[in-house]
Amino acid sequence: MNAGIVGQAVGLFAVTNVDDIVLLALFFARGAGHRNAVPRIVLGQYLGFIAILVVSIAAALGATLLPESVIPFLGLLPLTLGVKAAWQVWRGGDDDTGEPARPGGPRALEVAAVTFANGGDNLGVYVPVFAMSGVGGMSVYAAVFLVLVAAWCLAGRFFATRPLVAKALSRWGHVLLPLVLIGIGVAMLVEGLR
Repeated sequence: MNAGIVGQAVGLFAVTNVDDIVLLALFFARGAGHRNAVPRIVLGQYLGFIAILVVSIAAALGATLLPESVIPFLGLLPLTLGVKAAWQVWRGGDDDTGEPARPGGPRALEVAAVTFANGGDNLGVYVPVFAMSGVGGMSVYAAVFLVLVAAWCLAGRFFATRPLVAKALSRWGHVLLPLVLIGIGVAMLVEGLR
């Protein structure tokens, strides 16, 4: 494996996925105390990121699955999930312990949808890089990215379990998650429609 490409892949992943650590910490905080929440969150993160990779690789190989004009509308996914979560908070969907009324914490497909939608901007970066890297280079990027998804999940869980962060997330996470999701959705729509 070419060390230069591996280093570039690590840097590219880190730069394009910083916001995912915040989202993962929020998801892990929402899943705290729920059985099997951690595997569902990790599975959702992988499903969403694999979808980003598949679309990026397909586009780089010339099989454009999503026209560039459609990518901003991926913002509708986190926007919809954020509005739904805000609606649940507003109407008192959380009980007095701060845990969501829905049992089990975040679902894998919710995490995957948010990850994919939040990764819409990644497509614009990954496609040209992959196109210039060729099949071998794309394979290295994909392998490194998939390893780093696990590292991101560990980091998100780490932040969610730090006493100070966990206390803040347990107190404000039910409000913060909808706001972050709505913010991401609106930002994607506004940026893409300029």
